[in-house]
Amino acid sequence: MQDLWNTLTGAEFIQAMADGRLPPVADVSTYIGQVVEKAEPGRIVLAWTPEEKLCNPGGLVHGGFIATILDNAVCLAAASAGDLFLPQLTLSLNVDYLRPVTADVTYQVVGTVVHGGRTRTVSTATVFDPSGRPCATATASVTGNQAFARERKVTTDA
Repeated sequence: MQDLWNTLTGAEFIQAMADGRLPPVADVSTYIGQVVEKAEPGRIVLAWTPEEKLCNPGGLVHGGFIATILDNAVCLAAASAGDLFLPQLTLSLNVDYLRPVTADVTYQVVGTVVHGGRTRTVSTATVFDPSGRPCATATASVTGNQAFARERKVTTDA
């Protein structure tokens, strides 16, 4: 994995996740039912199948989990634009909820870079239902996690 970490572009690294070339990681992505489908520079596609455990008392997926998948998508989109994969930190996230999201349905989540800067990237993401209708959308400002950048520099200079 270290070779992939040090040699693949952001999009290639994320695509390696989708292709199963990286060991699975039990994290929030797994908990919420996120699967990476496709990555290219500045754009990612996720499949998202929220389970009933993510629902509010009204039986719909809780808005916090919708915000979580959108946050993951905007960050992955930003990371996909890099020369190397660099995890991202969210500076701001604005979510608009458009339609209910229900459990046990697979949604497509598309993240796209709007503006890539040296220290900050602006990305958007949208959750689409199986009919292609938007359920929620987000705009975010993110920045690369410099702790990982410093770690990589130490690793590659050694």
